[in-house]
Amino acid sequence: MKLVIASIVTVALLAIACTVSAQDSRFRPDRQQIPTPGCLNMKGAWEGGSTPCTQNEHDSWLTDIRHWRDERRIRIGYEGSRYDLPAFKWTQSSFFQPQMMVEDRYFYDPVAHRYTVDRYLDDLEKRYGGIDAVLIWPTYPNMGIDNRNQHDMIRSMPGGVPGVRQMIADFHRRGVRVLFPMMMWDQGTRDPGMPWPDAIASLMAEVGADGINGDTQDGVPLAFSLAADKVGHPLVFEPEGGPSDEALAWNVMTWGQYSYPFVPMVDKYKWLETRHMVNISDRWKRDKTDNLQFAFFNGVGWESWENIWGIWNGITPRDAEATRRVATMERALAPFLVSPDWEPLVPMLRYGVYASRWPSGQQTVWTIVNRNDYDVEGPQVELAPEDGLHYFDLYDGVELTPAKNQAGRSVLSFRIEAHGYGALLASPSGPDAGIQKLMSKMKELSATPLSSYSHEWKVVPQQIVPIAAVKPPSGSPADMVKIPEADFDFRIAGIEIEGFNDIGVDVQYPWEDTPRRFHDHPMHVKSFWIDKYPVTNAQFKKFLDATHYHPQDDLNFLRDWKNGTYLAGWDNKPVTWVSLEDARAYAAWAGKRLPHEWEWQYAAQGTDGRTYPWGNDWKDDAVPVPDKGRTMRGPDTVDAHPQGASPFGVIDLVGNVWQWTEEFQDEHTRGGILRGGSYYQPQGSIWYFPQAYKLSEHGKLLLTSPSMDRSGGLGFRCAQDSE
Repeated sequence: MKLVIASIVTVALLAIACTVSAQDSRFRPDRQQIPTPGCLNMKGAWEGGSTPCTQNEHDSWLTDIRHWRDERRIRIGYEGSRYDLPAFKWTQSSFFQPQMMVEDRYFYDPVAHRYTVDRYLDDLEKRYGGIDAVLIWPTYPNMGIDNRNQHDMIRSMPGGVPGVRQMIADFHRRGVRVLFPMMMWDQGTRDPGMPWPDAIASLMAEVGADGINGDTQDGVPLAFSLAADKVGHPLVFEPEGGPSDEALAWNVMTWGQYSYPFVPMVDKYKWLETRHMVNISDRWKRDKTDNLQFAFFNGVGWESWENIWGIWNGITPRDAEATRRVATMERALAPFLVSPDWEPLVPMLRYGVYASRWPSGQQTVWTIVNRNDYDVEGPQVELAPEDGLHYFDLYDGVELTPAKNQAGRSVLSFRIEAHGYGALLASPSGPDAGIQKLMSKMKELSATPLSSYSHEWKVVPQQIVPIAAVKPPSGSPADMVKIPEADFDFRIAGIEIEGFNDIGVDVQYPWEDTPRRFHDHPMHVKSFWIDKYPVTNAQFKKFLDATHYHPQDDLNFLRDWKNGTYLAGWDNKPVTWVSLEDARAYAAWAGKRLPHEWEWQYAAQGTDGRTYPWGNDWKDDAVPVPDKGRTMRGPDTVDAHPQGASPFGVIDLVGNVWQWTEEFQDEHTRGGILRGGSYYQPQGSIWYFPQAYKLSEHGKLLLTSPSMDRSGGLGFRCAQDSE
């Protein structure tokens, strides 16, 4: 009997729980998207076949999702006053926003030591019509190579805080808003010394940024908005993932993480609050048609992200031209695309053609996409006749003359090319100056079909930066080891956290035709000399005393030195906080050069393919004890671990400090190849710069400027050619 009563109680409780959690809707959102009417999905004969949706079916669906919206707003206590604030109005027309790596060579010129904002923006305008905002990314994947936190990485950008402030002003001069990321997972590097909301608000106010992208966050907590308001510098917060519906009130932007069925789905956040801006993010996809069509259908934007952690996923010419056209239309139609009376999936006459209807006052706009692989022309939409109403094909830039069908309804006919776009305006009067300008521009653009542009995706080739040969030493230098000539199997893999084995990941050696993650190349290595130990602080001090070297970009240069010299007892520790340029300058003074990566690996590994310099099994005493704290204690002396010697007697190759070797570059990114790993291991996240202790692995540090590239976990050793 107790079991029966318990079962009844359990069932009752489950029923109550379901009643509380459920809503009276047949089309509840699936993550960020609202399902479409089932009648829009084509069915095979074995499923009963397909019939066109009736007006009643559409109206029933629309009534259902409107009911869900009304009830959902009540449930979350929605209050949308933040969207009315003047400081945030820009978001409602901020359709195109790339995530831009600070390492992009179009953004900063390391030779001239200056930001090149105009060059960066001019390139995007030329290729796909420009942008409305930019998410500047200075952190991952480099963060964690030392204990600089995410805010320190911004302060390490060229010119420091004053340089960043002027750079942002340059974007603002071109009408582009600026966002930075925040990483809640960054709990292993330097403690900011104040609550995170206050730290972010303070720094963003100091540099004049407009907003924050919440990396890996499903909503940015209200505390961050309140902290920004408190310092008098309101910030837009844009989480990567979908926030709770309640957070929609203060997260006025989000990224769109979509599924892409044939029939476009409705964005939940845009449906709840039509003033909310979504930037669809689909970084690895090479064909951007789905992204652009779902954005245009929903009246939202796109994260036009090409430089993905230094891996170039460029927009094809066809997608670039489609972006230009979608951007041109959305910017001109922005006042319509916040209409609270938005009607998605308004009935159309042709299969595979889908539209949203955006009424505003006496005018109405339709945004239309053709999901078919073929052109669709002829009658497209049927409307109730209205005297004095004019119709304009905004995509082709012409006025349309409606025809009457047998039922006396107005029918508009026009052509939409395969995977193309359309836009209509219904107005009781002629187009205003803004719409006339739009029609003129679109008539010019649409004269060339999208199909005439190449849709072929191409990888960007890389080049290795040559390392010039140097004069051999006279005699046998005591601080160097001569490595004999040999045949060597150079087998190495990049340890990038993302990208899998996609073409374009990692680097392209001179014998390869594309960049890739895994490399295996038998080669003949000529005899050479290599430093027995990494260059020390004492040795670098001799170089400075002899040459009075001082880099033009000196931010973070020898950051751990005081009053022009190293700390007491640090003479025999490897010098750190030196850039690739600093290391090359030292090597040139010493009559040496940096080692090729394969030379470094051969000197560490010999010819037997061992995993570590000392053999195949890890030895704790062969390397420094890892530092897993939030401050860096400093490296060990270079001779502290003789047990870690290679077969040739080269010391301190692994686990103390990373060591510079090659540089690679393509049109957009530079990368330095680092070997050996370091003693510093920040904890708490998988996203920190990973270690490469194995001789079959290398690290790739994305390069911007010496100020950012220098690190407390990175030093170097030199090599010299042999006769």
